[in-house]
Amino acid sequence: MKFFIDTANLNEIREAAALGLIDGVTTNPSLIAREGDVDFKQHIAAICEIVQGPVSAEVTSVDTEGMLREGREVARVAPNVVVKCPLTRDGLKATRQLTEEGFKVNVTLCFSAAQAILAAKAGAAYISPFIGRLDDIGQNGLVLLAEIIEIYRNYDWGTEVLAASLRHPIHVVEAARMGADVATLPFKVIEQLMKHPLTDKGLDAFLSDWKKSGR
Repeated sequence: MKFFIDTANLNEIREAAALGLIDGVTTNPSLIAREGDVDFKQHIAAICEIVQGPVSAEVTSVDTEGMLREGREVARVAPNVVVKCPLTRDGLKATRQLTEEGFKVNVTLCFSAAQAILAAKAGAAYISPFIGRLDDIGQNGLVLLAEIIEIYRNYDWGTEVLAASLRHPIHVVEAARMGADVATLPFKVIEQLMKHPLTDKGLDAFLSDWKKSGR
């Protein structure tokens, strides 16, 4: 399973890249906005200089023509840019057209298996089901993820399942157990994956014993 970091913060991306764990980056308008008054294309270019893998950059238009215009522009920022389009009627139209023009598209804001089928039919490179946001409204987001993976395995679609809105290590582990192609996660979740109290306790014991030995 590939790991993408879900952030637009350059320091977090650099640190994750230094760990050697990150295969790509996902961003969205909210994450970009948190970085203050930055030029969108320049910021995406800076991310692409740090990470050589896929970098998802989302359009903000709601109509097909606007998505196509924005998608073409941002895709030309760097060869590893992936255009993010929302799972709407216009978004699916834009996905099909951009895909036919040779651009990769990550279809985002997926909340049902039916939507995921449409994204694959439209030629999406990635489908992003939002696990945590479904949990927030009392549904089990992991059930959706399992449904999409099962359906996609029945067909020769090229769309990769990108588990998104992952809030904690259990989400990541379960996504891996199901066979998701990609997990995109905030830096804090990457840090949580490293932690276990017995690891810390064991290391402290080893170091204490070594010190007592007088070596």
